[in-house]
Order: sequence, then C-alpha cells, then structure tokens
Amino acid sequence: MGAMAPRLRGIIRAYLLSIAFWYGMSMLMGLQYKPLDRHNLWFSFLDLLVQAGVRAFALALWTPPIFYLAEKCVSYSVNRVRYALLWGFGAVPFVLIQLAILYLVVPPYVSRSLQAYLEVVRTSFADVTLLYVSIVVAAHAYAYLNRARKQEAEKYEYQQALAASELHALKMQLQPHFLFNTLHGIATLADEDPKTAKAMIIKLSNLLRAALERDSADLIPLESELKFAREYLDLQKMRFGSRLKIEWVVAPETHQLLVPQMILQPLVENAVQYGISSLREGGWLEVATDTNNGTLNIRVRNSAGGKPSNGNGVGLRNVEARLKYLYSGDASLHLAIADDRTVTASLALPRLNSLPANMIGRGAHAASKAPAPVANDPEATAHKTTDSESNDPLCAF
Repeated sequence: MGAMAPRLRGIIRAYLLSIAFWYGMSMLMGLQYKPLDRHNLWFSFLDLLVQAGVRAFALALWTPPIFYLAEKCVSYSVNRVRYALLWGFGAVPFVLIQLAILYLVVPPYVSRSLQAYLEVVRTSFADVTLLYVSIVVAAHAYAYLNRARKQEAEKYEYQQALAASELHALKMQLQPHFLFNTLHGIATLADEDPKTAKAMIIKLSNLLRAALERDSADLIPLESELKFAREYLDLQKMRFGSRLKIEWVVAPETHQLLVPQMILQPLVENAVQYGISSLREGGWLEVATDTNNGTLNIRVRNSAGGKPSNGNGVGLRNVEARLKYLYSGDASLHLAIADDRTVTASLALPRLNSLPANMIGRGAHAASKAPAPVANDPEATAHKTTDSESNDPLCAF
C-alpha cells in the first residue's frame, strides 16, 4: 500500500493539472465564441462556467492516459510510418467518444437521437481531431524531453564515475613515483653514510604509513597537506643536510582551506629532485601561501642549477590532470623560471573553507602555531585545469 501512494498521488496530480489547463482553455474559447450577455451578465457567466467545466472534464479525461501511452510506446517508434498510423487510428475512437460525452452532458438537454449525434460528429470531427493531434504531439514532446533528461543524467553519472576512477588512479600513481625517487636518494647514501640511510628508511616507512592511512577524500585542509610535505622534506633534509635550506611562509588564514590531497608533495619533490640535487653547494626551497580575491595561492620556489626542468615530469603532469578533473577551468598550475635560475611553481585554487565561518578564526589561530610552510619547484609551463514521481508519464503536467 505504501508503494502505491506515490503513484496514486502522481495520477491525482496529473488529472488536477489536466483539468485546470483545459478549464482555462475552455473558458477562453467560450468567451471567444459566445461573449457574455451584458443584460444578464451573471447568468451568462454561470452558464459559461458550467459549459467550460464540462468540456474541460471531457478533455482532461483523455490527456493523462495519452501522455502515459506516449511515454510507454515511444521506444517502439523505430518504424515511424506504422507508429504514426497506429496513433492515427486512435483518433477515431477519440473523436467518437469525446463527441458522445459532449453530446450527452453539454446543454441544451433536448431529445437525443442517433441521427442528431451523427450530425454532431459530421460538423465537429475536424476540430476534435485537431485537439487529439495536439494532445498526442504534446505527449510525445514530453516523452522525448523526459528521455533526453534521463540520458543526460545517466551520462553525467557515468562521467562522474569515470572522473572518480581516473582521479583515484592518478593518486595511486603518485605513491610509487615518490617512493621510487626517495629510495633512489637513500641508495646513494647506503655506502657513504649507512647510518643516515637506515634512519631515512625508518622515516620513509613512517611517511608511507601516514600516506596509506589518509582517507580517500579528494579535498583535505591545507594544514594536513603541509604536514605531509613537511615530513617529506624532513626526510630530504636527512639526505642533503646543510645543503638544503627550507623556509615556510604560510598565511594563518589558509590553514583550513581545502586543497586536493597529495597536491603539494609532487611540487616540493620536483623542486628537490630537479633543483636542489643538481646544485653542488646545495640550495634553498620556499613554500608560501596566501589568499587573494577568493583564490588560494600556493607557491613553491627553489634555486636550480644546470638546465632547469621544462615541467613535463610525472609529478607535474599528475597535478595538472587532477586539477582538471577536480576544478575544470577554475584552477591553474604555472611554472616559471627567472633569469637568476629561480624556479617558481604556482598553484591557484578556488578558496574553499573546511570550517564554518565562526570557526575559521580559531582554526587559523591554532594552525598558526605549526611550523611555517615550504617553497616551490622547477617546471615551466602555464596550465589551467579545472577539473520517482517526476519520471511518471502521469506527472507530465
């Protein structure tokens, strides 16, 4: 019984709307063909209401079923000629029954006969056929519109599922990539400084455990992302020692803003691998964040030696692809190389808060107690990325 209630409400709603529509049309047609009598205004108006109500009821009786049949049968319209003929034959019973209802219930109530009824059919069949065609055309227009909306919704759901799976694959791509690069760095110390290499392996295992324990959310607070990047840079600090200088310039109000998970680590990794490691005397790295006009800006700057990278590495391509899926054209990654061989990777993201407005101040204050953030990396390309009632034919109205 509970399952029938929504459908019953849909049927009632369809008939009520059908009656309201045809009643309004009948009133307009009645005023056109039979203007109100000025000398007997109220009586003529009451007569118009009665006749319009009868005609509206007769037409409203057919309309929801025709909409229902059009919705159910439109999938069989492959053979269009046969389909059109089938609906054409339906005009015959519609005209005969419609005119029979009007003949029996519409005043004046005089003696009825078959001959008089046939005369009504002869003089009115064209008008009623036109009404039938209009209802059938409207029903099919609604059916095709409803089908297009369903297909669009299914297409959107499919695209969302595809984007989610590709995002997951991109995130999975990062872990082996940064693991390989880190292990390669540890291997270079295995013979020269076994003690430091062993400490780095332990630190790396803790970092990997933290990466695996992170939830699957696409967006996380910037504070969490900075913490992960800081731990990664601590690992690199063990490798480079005094050769690596790190500076964090993080605006406190940015700590609770949402950013894609694992979006900062590829940038700092790129800065270390292609910038700092190529400098014999070592180099510096700076991570800075701020907000401007509804945009969260994240910059990773670093010194670079030799020929700086052109920004086509796995990490940066991964960042660009994820920005595209998450933000469409609302986010960008830009890589620039200055004349003094300073490389700046700039992320511009929409400002999304992870805390209610009344909590942001407290969250930013707490975050400001943490160590400052780090700087950028070497890649040079400008990129923008951005990432059951209604279906029931009886609810057509």
